[in-house]
Amino acid sequence: MFWTSWLLAALAVVLAWPVPVVLARAAWPARAPFAAMVLWQSIALAGGLSMIGAMLCYGLVPLGDNLVQGLHGLAGIVFGGDSLDTLGLIHAFALSAAALLSAHLVFTLWLTYYRIARQRRRHRDLLNLLSSPSDDRPDTLVLNHPAPVAYCLPGGARSVTVLSDGLLELLSPEELRAVLLHEQTHLTQRHDLLLWAFAAWRSALPWLPTSKLAQQAVSSLIEILADDVALRSVDKPTLITAIALVASGSDQLPADSLVAGNAQKIDTPGTTSARLGRLLTPAPPLPARLQALVIMGALLLLAIPTALLLVPGILA
Repeated sequence: MFWTSWLLAALAVVLAWPVPVVLARAAWPARAPFAAMVLWQSIALAGGLSMIGAMLCYGLVPLGDNLVQGLHGLAGIVFGGDSLDTLGLIHAFALSAAALLSAHLVFTLWLTYYRIARQRRRHRDLLNLLSSPSDDRPDTLVLNHPAPVAYCLPGGARSVTVLSDGLLELLSPEELRAVLLHEQTHLTQRHDLLLWAFAAWRSALPWLPTSKLAQQAVSSLIEILADDVALRSVDKPTLITAIALVASGSDQLPADSLVAGNAQKIDTPGTTSARLGRLLTPAPPLPARLQALVIMGALLLLAIPTALLLVPGILA
């Protein structure tokens, strides 16, 4: 397992810095947003698995030639009373680091979910006071605010789309339809789960380039995916106008307002600019065979650390 640990460590380093930096600078993800989304998820999962696996395998080197043997030997030390001297200080430290990192990631994932759920409950309570149900649109609330505002508030069966009076007055029926299709896509495709996972990843490892770049890229990709769904039902000029008008509403919101505080509500200027640029100067979609290769590469990337850890005899 000595060489397995070093190979996993090398893979973790590659996935922590050069790979996400190169991918974040690439232009093709906007042409294949789904494939790019799968690849970002694979990089994050494979990177985390490689980091933990490298420390785990190195720590178990004195106890066996593969993960199963090593864990069996570790169980003998923890539960069977075998001597800890078998491990040695460095290997015991590596095992402790693997356990602490695993616990840190799981705890941060739970803590991020708790914080998001609490924020959503508070936001929903405020909406109940400051908005009213739409007369002709189910699961839609109308906020009494002059700025053009539209966003979705996930919550399973209680998910709602929030529109402002200013938006309803400003947009044409087709432009409003484009906005609704965009926001409903976020809800139906459960984009909030992706945002939660990558927000937790960034909170757990804020110093890691992968975590910051992945969160930014995923936030942009889900907007592109929602735009593509809207384009199936409305024409491109309508969607462009709707995006520009909704984005203009963010400049009219005070920093402490209800909608300004909603983390899932307003695109950043960079994301809005990228969305409009993609629609105004469209590039052809990535060929289907290349998208398939990206997805296959993402699955292979995730399979490499998994196989190194679980298949006995590989680089023992």
